[in-house]
Amino acid sequence: MKPPAQFYVSNRVLKLNVGFLINDGPGHSQDSEFSVPPVRVAEDLDLEYIRGPIRLSRNKEGILVQGSLQVGVLSECGRCLDPIEQHLTIQLEELYSYPVTAGVEFCVHEDGILNLVPLLRAEVLILTSRGVLCRDDCKGLCPECGANRNHTTCDCEAAVGDPRLAQLKQLLDRK
Repeated sequence: MKPPAQFYVSNRVLKLNVGFLINDGPGHSQDSEFSVPPVRVAEDLDLEYIRGPIRLSRNKEGILVQGSLQVGVLSECGRCLDPIEQHLTIQLEELYSYPVTAGVEFCVHEDGILNLVPLLRAEVLILTSRGVLCRDDCKGLCPECGANRNHTTCDCEAAVGDPRLAQLKQLLDRK
């Protein structure tokens, strides 16, 4: 179960002021350590934490963001819908262009703000898109009554998914 929205910090913590790097010019860099409590990254993504080193390097094209961040994601088992906390490692390496270039997704705006939200959102959604299981032998939900077969048993008869196989099921039931 997700905590209420009031327990998340604002995603403004993921908007970094890099004006000092822009002014310093190419060849300068800044190393930082992220340690962010639960944060609502976007309407469709909440992270339980973000931790790890990040490097911002100025080059002639903009700011290169590099890092290895640990994130915690609350999700659901793909079979039984029980809540699961996943611990993921995200490898970041993205160039934020400066000045703003038309058609470029990641850029540093004129106010010197670099927004990590779209990059983190994309990376986490890619890593979690396949779905996860609470455990390898998860029994899932009963298709008849919806009971979680990991926690309880039900008296529902296993239904044949394809009606064309109903005759074969009758043969198995006779034996």
